[in-house]
Amino acid sequence: MPGRRAPHAPRDRDPPDVAAALEISLRFLGTRPRTRWELERRLRTAGAGDEVRDAVLARLGELGYLDDDAFARYWAEQRDRHAPRGRRMVEAELRQRGVPGDVIERLRSDPLDRPDDDALPQTEMQRARIALERHLRGRPLPDDPKAAQRIGMFLMRRGFDAETVRGVLRQAGDDTIEETP
Repeated sequence: MPGRRAPHAPRDRDPPDVAAALEISLRFLGTRPRTRWELERRLRTAGAGDEVRDAVLARLGELGYLDDDAFARYWAEQRDRHAPRGRRMVEAELRQRGVPGDVIERLRSDPLDRPDDDALPQTEMQRARIALERHLRGRPLPDDPKAAQRIGMFLMRRGFDAETVRGVLRQAGDDTIEETP
């Protein structure tokens, strides 16, 4: 169509100055916390120059809007609340969002186990159990070995290690046996 611009075509506008780049950044941060890498990428897309990006990122860091450590804790907690994943999967998602390796190491050494919040799973086994329960949606664990294997693979794709998956399936199978009259 004439007059329509391709989604990634160069903009006809001047690159944003610091004030405009700050406004772009704050709008981007308004939906959820972001990593420094995500925000830098957004500013590049907007056409901000290196000096403008550096100034905006530095200012937002000073104000506390950019904190990769806080973002990593936020992301892990949101996963536990809404879609439990294994530690490996959470770490992979953080890497995809540009969280530096040292931040991921600190998160690993500061366990996701949060004794102060009873609503959140406390261990990797509990996370796997919740993921299994949500997947089964109240249905019992199937007796068919192939079906159980598929469920195990589902949990492994969610980032749980094989030992945790075996343990949670064994525990779920024991619970099913105990419930049978």
